[in-house]
Amino acid sequence: MDEFKGQPRLPKFAVPKRYDLRLIPDLIACTFTGAVSIDVDIVADTRFIVLNAADLSVNDASVSFTPFTSSKALAAPKIVLFEEDEILVLEFAEILPHGVGVLQLGFSGILNDKMKGFYKSTYEHNGEKKNMAVTQFEPADARKCFPCWDEPACKATFKITLEVPTELVALSNMPIVEEKVDGNLKVVSYQESPIMSTYLVAIVVGLFDYVEDHTSDGIKVRVYCQVGKADQGKFALHVGAKTLDLFKEYFAVPYPLPKMDMIAIPDFAAGAMENYGLVTYRETVLLYDEKHSAASNKQRVATVVAHELAHQWFGNLVTMEWWTHLWLNEGFATWVSYLAIDRLFPEWKIWTQFLDESTDGLRLDGLEESHPIEVEVHHAAEIDEIFDAISYMKGASVIRMLQSYLGAEVFQRSLAAYVKKHAYSNAKTEDLWSALEGESGEPVNKLMSFWTKQKGYPVVSAKIKDGKLELEQSRFLSSGSPGEGQWIVPVTLCCGSYDMRKSFLLESKSGVYDLKELLGGSIADGSWIKINVDQAGFYRVKYDDTLAAGLRIATESQSLTSIDRYGILDDSFALCMARQQSLASLLTLISAYKKELDYTVLSNLIVISYKVVKIAADANLQLMSEIKQLFISVFQFAAGKLGWDPKQGESHLDAMLRGEVLTALAVFGHDETLKEATRRFDAFLADRNTSLLPPDLRKAAYVAVMQRANKSDKSGYESLLRVYRETDLSEEKTRILGSLACCPDPSIVQDVLNFVLSDEVRNQDALYGLSGVSWEGREVAWKWLQEKWEYIGETWGSGFLITRFIGAVVSPFASFDKAQEVEEFFATRSKHSMARTLKQSIERVHINANWVESIRKEDNLTQLVSHLSSN
Repeated sequence: MDEFKGQPRLPKFAVPKRYDLRLIPDLIACTFTGAVSIDVDIVADTRFIVLNAADLSVNDASVSFTPFTSSKALAAPKIVLFEEDEILVLEFAEILPHGVGVLQLGFSGILNDKMKGFYKSTYEHNGEKKNMAVTQFEPADARKCFPCWDEPACKATFKITLEVPTELVALSNMPIVEEKVDGNLKVVSYQESPIMSTYLVAIVVGLFDYVEDHTSDGIKVRVYCQVGKADQGKFALHVGAKTLDLFKEYFAVPYPLPKMDMIAIPDFAAGAMENYGLVTYRETVLLYDEKHSAASNKQRVATVVAHELAHQWFGNLVTMEWWTHLWLNEGFATWVSYLAIDRLFPEWKIWTQFLDESTDGLRLDGLEESHPIEVEVHHAAEIDEIFDAISYMKGASVIRMLQSYLGAEVFQRSLAAYVKKHAYSNAKTEDLWSALEGESGEPVNKLMSFWTKQKGYPVVSAKIKDGKLELEQSRFLSSGSPGEGQWIVPVTLCCGSYDMRKSFLLESKSGVYDLKELLGGSIADGSWIKINVDQAGFYRVKYDDTLAAGLRIATESQSLTSIDRYGILDDSFALCMARQQSLASLLTLISAYKKELDYTVLSNLIVISYKVVKIAADANLQLMSEIKQLFISVFQFAAGKLGWDPKQGESHLDAMLRGEVLTALAVFGHDETLKEATRRFDAFLADRNTSLLPPDLRKAAYVAVMQRANKSDKSGYESLLRVYRETDLSEEKTRILGSLACCPDPSIVQDVLNFVLSDEVRNQDALYGLSGVSWEGREVAWKWLQEKWEYIGETWGSGFLITRFIGAVVSPFASFDKAQEVEEFFATRSKHSMARTLKQSIERVHINANWVESIRKEDNLTQLVSHLSSN
C-alpha cells in the first residue's frame, strides 16, 4: 500500500464514470452521513482501488466492488485512509477483472466551520440562529464530503439525492426531478448531471428566498439569498441572464445546463465559486441594495457574476487537465468578464479599469519569489497559493496582449473552435495555443511560451540617439537586481499623436530603429514618444530623461489617453521602487497630474500615494509631512470639481471617484475634509437614511472619524462599532471593518485587531480589519499576529485565508532587522500552504528597506516637494 503515498496524482488503473451519491446532513448536530455507488472502469491489472478521501469515517463493512459481468460483490479485506495524502486505499483479495463495476462505500463526516468541503454557515431567521449546509470543493475538497477521484481530469456524471428537513430549500447542480415527503423529512432527487469534475459538484441546504428570470432561450436563472433580502438579488439576476446570452453568442456554444442558480452564502472564504449550475457567492458580491450599496459594489457584483458565468464554458465545460493549467480557467474568466461588462455597461469604461488587474499582476510578478503562469503542483496543499495575481491578473493580461496582437475576430473564432473541440473534456495550455495558431497562422505557441513558462516580465529601456530609437529588454525586478530572461515583446509606439502608430516584435535582447523609416517622416522637436500604447503589453518601459520629459509635458497637457497616462505613472512608480529612478523624478511626474479627473488614473495614483507616504515616513518624518501636502494639492482639484454631494445624472465613475479622493484627503489629514466628514457622520448617526452620507461617501467619513480617534477620545470609534452592530448588510459591515485600523493611535489599532477575532466578526471578514493598518499601527499588528498565531492557525490554517494574514501584516515593514525577525518567527511555524506567501512578504520587506535607504541619499528632496506643492 505504501507505494501510493506521497504521489501528486492518483494512479490511473481505475477510472470513475458515474457517481450515485446520497447525503443526509444533520443541521443541528452538524454531521452528515452518506453512501456513494461509483461506476468504475478497471483499465489495468490491479488488486487495489485508490481514490481520495479526507476527514471522513468510512464504514468498512459497506465497502464492496461488483463487476458488471458478475453479480458477486467483492469485499476489500484491507482498507486504509492515509490522512496526510488524503487517499483511501482499498486492497482486494484478487486481481480485479477489467471493465466497469460498481464500487460502493458508506461514510460519515462533520459539517465543519472551515468554509471548505461540506461545511456549515450560520444565519438568523426571525431572531433565531440557524445553520445551513454548504459545499466548497475547489480546489481539492470534494474528498471531504464523499470518497471520489478528486482531480479535474477525472470527469464523471453525478446523480445526487439529499434527505433534508421538509421546510428547507435543497439545491444542487441540476434541477429537482422528484421530491418525496416523509413526515418531517423529504428525499430530494436531482437530474443526472453531464460529465464534470468533482470540484464543481455543489449542494446548499437552508432557508432562502429567490428572484427569477430567464435567458432569451428560456434557461431559468434564479438568485437565492437569505429570507427578506430577495430585492437585493435583482441587479445580479439582470446581469446573470444577460451575460449567459452574451457568452452563448461569444463562444458559439449554448449554456449546457437546464438552469442557473446563484446563491449568497453568509460564510464564504473566496469571493465566489463557479459550481456548474449552482454558483455560490459571498453576500457582498451578489447582493446590491439600491439605498445602502456604493457604486463600487455595484461594479464588483457585475464583474464577479460575469467571471463566474464565464467559467460555465471556460472551466466547467472545458476543464484544465491539472492545476498547472489553472490560469486557463482564471485568466480567461477574468479577461472575458471585462468583455461582457463592457457590452452591458459601456459607460463604466471597464477596459480602462482593467489596468488595475494588469498592475496587480505586474506587482506580484516583479518579485523573485513569483512563479510562472504554468506552475508545477506537486501536492494538493500547494494549489491554494496559486489562486493569485499571476493566475488571474497576469493570465488575463497576456490574453489581452495576445488578442490585441492577433485581432479580436480571429481571437473569437479560435476560442469558439477550442471550446467546441474540448467540450466535456480537459485541455492543457498547448491546446489553446494550437487552436489560436490554426485560426491565425501566427506562431502562437513559440510567442506565448516565453510568457507562460518562465516567471517575470521585461522592462524595455528606450533612448534616442542620433535620430535612432534604441530599445533594450531585461527582466524587471522590484528589488532592482538584474534578472534573467528574454521575451518576444510586442512593441507598439506612437509619436506626437495617435495617428502615427507603429507595431513590431522585439525578438532579441535589443534593437535599433531609424525613426524616419519607422514612422515615415521626421519627428518635430519636443514631440513625445509613447511605447506600449494602451498598455496592451505585459511589460514596463523605462525612458531616458529626454523622452520622459516629453511624456511629462504630454501628460500635463492631456495629449495622451487616460490609459497611457496611467501606464507612464505606474511604470515610473515601479522603477522608483526598484531604485532605477529617483523619488524626485517620480514626484515631479506626479505633479503633472494636478488636473487629472479620470477615475482609473486617479484611483491608481491614490494607491501609489499611500505607499509613497509610508515609505517616506520610514526615511524621514519631515519629508513625509511635505509629501502629504503635495498629494493634498494634487487631489484637491478633483475633490473641488466633484464636491461632496452627488450631482443629478453624474457618471458611475464620478460616484466612485468622489469617495476615493475624499478618503485620500482624510488619510493625509486635510483639515477641511476631516471637519466636513465628521459633520456628515454625525448627521448619519442621528438618521441612517440622511442624504448627507450616501453609500459612496461612507468609507471617507469612517476613515476621517478614525483619523481623529485616540485613547482619550474613543467616541468616534465606538459610534462606528455601533453602526457595525446595527446593520445586517454585509457590505456595510466590511466597509466599517476596512476603515477601523487606519487610526494613527496604536492602542486603538490593538483594540480593532482584538475585535476582529471576536465572535462579532465572521471568519471570512477578519481580513478586512487588517486592511489599511496605519503606519503607526504596524508594530502593534505584528506583535498581535505573533501572540494570536496559534489561534489564527487553528481557525484559518486549513484554507488560503491564512496567507492573507501574513501578507497584510508583514509586507508593510521596511527594515532588514524586521525581515530577519519575521523569518525567525516563522522558521518553525510555516507550512506547505503558506511557504510561497511568506517568502514573497519577506522579499517585499527587503525591497522597502532598500528603497528607504536610497531615498535617504537623495539631496534636497524636502525643498523640491515643497516647491512642487506650491506650484
